[in-house]
Parts: sequence; structure tokens; C-alpha cells
Amino acid sequence: MKCRVSYLIKTYLWTVLVFVLAKLAFMLFCREGHEFVFIDMWQVVQHGLSLDLSTALYFFIVPFLATIVSMWYTGQWLFRILKGYYALIAIAFALAFVADTSLYPFWAFKLDASCLQYLETPNEATASVSIVYLIWRFVALVVTAVVIYKGYANALCSLKGTSPLKSSLKTAVISLVTFLVMAPLIVIGIRGGLDESTTNIGQVYYSQNQFLNHSAVNPVFSFLASLEKTGEVESYNYMSDEDCQQIINKLYNTESVNSDTLLNTPTPNIIVILMESLGGEFTELSGRQDITPNLNKLATEGVYFTNCYANSWRTDRGTLCTYSGYPSFPNTSVMKLPAKSRTLPCIARSLRDEKQYNTHYLYGGDINFTNMRSYLISGGFDQLTWKADYTTAEQKSAEWGVRDDITFGTLYDMATTLPSPYLIGYSSLSSHEPWDVPIKHFDDEILNAFYYLDQCIGDFVTKLRRTEAWKNTLIVLLPDHGINYKAYDEQHPLRNRIPMIWVGGAVKAPRRIDTICNQTDLPATLLAQLGLSHSDYTFSRDVLSSTYTHPVAMHTFTEGYSMVDSTGLTVFDLYSQRVTTGKGDITIAQAILQAATKDLNQR
Repeated sequence: MKCRVSYLIKTYLWTVLVFVLAKLAFMLFCREGHEFVFIDMWQVVQHGLSLDLSTALYFFIVPFLATIVSMWYTGQWLFRILKGYYALIAIAFALAFVADTSLYPFWAFKLDASCLQYLETPNEATASVSIVYLIWRFVALVVTAVVIYKGYANALCSLKGTSPLKSSLKTAVISLVTFLVMAPLIVIGIRGGLDESTTNIGQVYYSQNQFLNHSAVNPVFSFLASLEKTGEVESYNYMSDEDCQQIINKLYNTESVNSDTLLNTPTPNIIVILMESLGGEFTELSGRQDITPNLNKLATEGVYFTNCYANSWRTDRGTLCTYSGYPSFPNTSVMKLPAKSRTLPCIARSLRDEKQYNTHYLYGGDINFTNMRSYLISGGFDQLTWKADYTTAEQKSAEWGVRDDITFGTLYDMATTLPSPYLIGYSSLSSHEPWDVPIKHFDDEILNAFYYLDQCIGDFVTKLRRTEAWKNTLIVLLPDHGINYKAYDEQHPLRNRIPMIWVGGAVKAPRRIDTICNQTDLPATLLAQLGLSHSDYTFSRDVLSSTYTHPVAMHTFTEGYSMVDSTGLTVFDLYSQRVTTGKGDITIAQAILQAATKDLNQR
């Protein structure tokens, strides 16, 4: 058994070492235009190791199964299969490494499945490089493949020295136990642990220097992950591009003209609080005064956008819609597509670059979930605080991570100590299944969870109001999305209606704004208030500008999409390809979806 264990260890460690060496080679060969020092190379290896360890396990499965078989039989055919397997992955790895290193200077993003489209037109793919360039890449490919294969062949020698165990009950038991013990560990390792998030590219992002983040990404995993997602970016073709653009031009304008002034300072400290799942059905919008009394009171004290609508139904989508002003899609999460999401504008980057804001994001859950880390860092958030920054007890205080009263305490500390001006993004998490909160006010666990969130908000605002920081602070409160609750489903007008409230000492006066808008309109509206251009936010509108003449809100969900305009709610079902609710002009929503998917596919 010692020889078999030695073989498995050598095989796995060699795979990991190959991935590590590939990172270093990538940094050296692609260093032109990118400054880094030796410690950066170490950090790249360190931060990328978790992804390397998980990716290596994919290619460990065949050797593991072969080892089980070797307990019964060690004939030549087994070694031929393994040699063929190692030759195959050696070539595959070499292709990935050489292609990644060669294409990065042109693409500036990691290897993904988009390179496959160039195989259909090889002449165009090679038109911009010389014959010498191709020869050197071919040589690099061959040498890399040979070196990788030799390493695996060396490990295979350990298995060649074994002989089958005696065919007996003992042998069968050993084989079974080995499989039952190792198989779950391999699966957990591939998945990346037992937390909610699974292994993803975003988990290795750690720096504002995108080159270092890209260097940390395993190109094999990047390719396989994108290959799995190929086709996820939907394309909708309801009309000609000309007709579509004509509608879009009427709906979206990236200039602000004669915007009303809501703030008493052009450079306030800004705190954006995304309230998990808190749709309008739980607030005074539905007539309920008892679930969110603090939020309802704040609505009368600040700027209350009463007709704001969530763009999507999930946190990853809603977060991106809020900060990037970018639409959502029925079956695509842009946050899960780092190559796409990093091209989007973001409030954090705009404030940091234009007004030197300090940017920080706070989340009590796993910030690697749905590639959130890569999106936030790429978007300009310089500091991230998440579950791993809390004690073990605090991390286990709620099913999803650190419960809200604890993280609101952290938010208060940040708001009163961070240097001005600052932007703090914060996502709550306790008002989410399984609704595990430390108080019981309602028998209904869902209502109880939202009441708890409201109490956390009330306590936070009350404490902050007593400090000097309050005078120059703008707090933007809005949900990331709504939820289905009893009669409130996608066909209900309140399902996606969300309260957006601006409060704080930076707010000039209380005001109620009843204009129909989306959460994607926050960037344009906010930046205009600060005197900043929002021309990069092509799907975000300044609600207070005189150019906002066609109020409409768009929402997408897995089975379809909906829109709200002066005619009310109109819902379109993708499966039946028909309007299921309302009588609005659905071509407006279709034009938005068509234009947005075209834009996304071009990124």
C-alpha cells in the first residue's frame, strides 16, 4: 500500500507544482507593461493555491481509480491507459499554459472558451503574428508537454513496483474503505469546501492590480469554467438592430440636465446598504406599518423613491445592477463571468478615481460566493471585510455567516473611523432562508427576519445620528431584490417594487419621488448629484434629470421578464412566449433585453 500511496501523493503534488510553475512563467513572460516585485510573485502563488489544489483534484480522479484497480490487477493494459491519460493531460496543460501566456498580451484577460471561436478561422487568428512567433510557441508547447509528462511518468514508477493484493475478503474491504473515504474528500476538494460558495475564479482575486489577480488564476480552471458557461449569455432578437436602437435612444440618456439637487454637499461620505430580500410587500408600500417601522419612519425623513423596482431576483445580480447600473438577464449572472463583469463601470471606481474616495465593502458571508470578490475588487473597492475577518463564533452566528447585528456594529465602526470621503458598500444577510435571527417578534419566521433587519437598521441610524460623522453622510438604503411571499409572485405589482431611501445629514430636505425607476438608475442619479459624469453607465438614468422622459422599469427572472410603465405591470413568459399579465407595450422590454444582451456579448 505504501507504493500506491506514494504514487498518488507524487501525482497530485506534481500537478499542483505544474500549476504553480505555470503562474510564475506567466508573470515572467507577460511582465511587459506590468510592474511587480518578488513578493508579488509569492502572493500570486499563495492566493492562487486554493484554486490550483481544487483544479488538480479533477485530474486526480483517474489515477485514484487506477490505484483501486491495481489492488486487484496490475497488468500492462492498466499502465498503458495511465500513460495515455498522462500524455493527454500533459498536452492539454501545455496548450492551456502556452495559449494563456501568448494570448494575454492581446486580450488582457485569462484564457477562456472564447478562444475556440478562432479555430474556425485560423488564418485570421494567426494573421497578426509572425512565423517565428508561431514556431517558438510550438517549441514551447512541445517542451512543456514533455516536461509535464516526464513528471507523471516518474510518479508512475511507484505504482509499477506494486503487485495485486491477494484476492480475498480483506482485499475487497480495503478497496471499498479506501474508495468510501477518499471519494467524498475529492468531491469536497473539487467543490472548494462545505460553505455555500463553490470553487470559482473570484476566490483568488486579492489586489487592485488586475495583472496580479489574473496571474493567480489557474488557466485550466478558467478555460473549463468558461466552457461550462458557454451559451449562458442569451441572445434575444425581437426586432431589427435599427428599431431596437431607436427605442433605446428614447429610453436612455447619459447626460444630466437641470437635475434637482437633493444633497447639501458635493462630497458626502456614502454608505450603500443592500437590504437582503426586503421587497415592498414587507414595507409601508403594501400598507404594512408593523414589519419595518424604522424604515418607514426614515422614508419620511429622507428622499424616498417610492416607485423603484429591482432588476433581478438574486443577490449577485442585484448587487451588480446597483453598483454598475447594468441590466439583469433571465439566465445569466454577469457577476459569475469575470471576463465580462470587469469591463463594467462601478460606483466605487468612479468615486475613487474622480474624487479620491476611500472604498470599502462589508459582507458577513462568503465573499467568494458567485465571484463577488472579483467583481468588487475589479469595480474599485480597495478594502473588503467579510466572514473570514470575524471570530469563529461570529462566523457561525447565522447559517449564511455573521448575523446582521454584528456586521452593523462593524459598519458603525467604519462610518465613524474611516478617513473622509469614503464609500462603504454593505450587504446584509440575515433576512434570507433559513431566516435564523436572534429575536422573535412575529410567529411568521419570514416577517420576523425582516423585523430583525429593520431593528438593526434603526439601531445603526440612531447611533450614527449622534456622531459628528452624521452631518456629512449619505446613507442609501435599498434591497438587492424582492422575494416570492404568499400572493406576491412575479405576476404581482409589488413583487419587485423596492423602497429606495436616501437619509443622513447630507440630505438637504425630506422629499418623496414617485417617478418609476430601476435600481440600475442609482449610479447615474447619485453621480449626477455629486457633479460627476455618468456617461459610462449606458443603461443607467438620472431620474432627476429633465432628460428622463420615458419612465420605465425592467425586471428579469428565470422564466421571463416584466416591465412597469404608466400602464402598470406587464409580464412576459419565455416558455410560452406570451404576455401573461398586463397590457403594456412589451416591445420596450424586449428592446432593452436585446440591446443589453448584445452589449454583453460584445464585452
